[in-house]
Amino acid sequence: MKTRRIGRTALEVTEYSFGTAPLGGLYRPCPRDVGIATLQAAWDHGIRYFDTAPHYGFGHAERYVGDFLRDKPEDSYVLSTKVGRLLAPVPKHQIPNVGFVDPLPFKLVYDYSYDGIMRSVDFSYARLGLNRIDILYVHDIGVYTHGREVNDHYVKQLRDGGYKALDQLKSSGAIKAFGLGVNEVPACLDMMADIDIDVILMAGRYSLLDRSAVEELLPLCEKRSTSITAGGVFNSGILATGAVPGAHFDYTPATDEVLDKVRAMEALAAERGRPLAQFALQFPLHHSAVASVIIGTAKPDSLDRNMALTKEELPASSFARFEPHTLVAPPLGDTAVRE
Repeated sequence: MKTRRIGRTALEVTEYSFGTAPLGGLYRPCPRDVGIATLQAAWDHGIRYFDTAPHYGFGHAERYVGDFLRDKPEDSYVLSTKVGRLLAPVPKHQIPNVGFVDPLPFKLVYDYSYDGIMRSVDFSYARLGLNRIDILYVHDIGVYTHGREVNDHYVKQLRDGGYKALDQLKSSGAIKAFGLGVNEVPACLDMMADIDIDVILMAGRYSLLDRSAVEELLPLCEKRSTSITAGGVFNSGILATGAVPGAHFDYTPATDEVLDKVRAMEALAAERGRPLAQFALQFPLHHSAVASVIIGTAKPDSLDRNMALTKEELPASSFARFEPHTLVAPPLGDTAVRE
């Protein structure tokens, strides 16, 4: 599989990568044997970049990924995980419900400080059972997750000490790159105003449907040589399922406006004799700032189906017809959109 470079670093990632939130039991359980089988399917398709996080199943996903990669040659893959959430043990009846089925018995403690980031890395090493992490993403900092008042506190933590931790880890060679893993554009623009980052895992805001990153963020990334790894390219599923009853967009049931836009896109894809999901998967890679498209699933057959849609490359000219049906996320208010 082709690779692309992360920012100005020497690190290269495969154009398609594997996201492990579903391995953590997102919305449905993922037994260990199924998780490992799905990781093996990704490997068999040539994927060599794997992204995980403490948040995913409260440690489940990191454990699966570490177990799978442990016997692979050290230089044969790229691994990213995230910082910003620490896990604290709790009785089973106190495990918070944030969408993961059968998570490990922990609660979330947000901490973007110097000590919090250093502790998070140590804990991830232990869960992974590996001695190497290539990329660290600061996870879900922003108004979208925290609301404005609380987020101001976390941004101060990051600026006052968290960034120093990340810079030290990269300077020492412990990691090769760092950046943000978020669902919103404003958090990236604010952070990039005075902090240099290598990469942004942007979930759902640069897709065939949602072009929120186009106007300001992508030009800034090109100017600053900051790469994008594009997550959520199906926008919570609707670009894969189509505008079916119960379809989800941005983690909630799709509105009539979104359903109408997706129906129009489905018709355009059908005119070309192709599924809409094929256009959705390949679209982000036609921008020079994008290093990889992240595919997340907990089913080997689902991964096989998606990877089959990547084999024949669509020309850049095939995406222009979808532009009249795209959208941009509305401005964020002061309250959290998704915790």
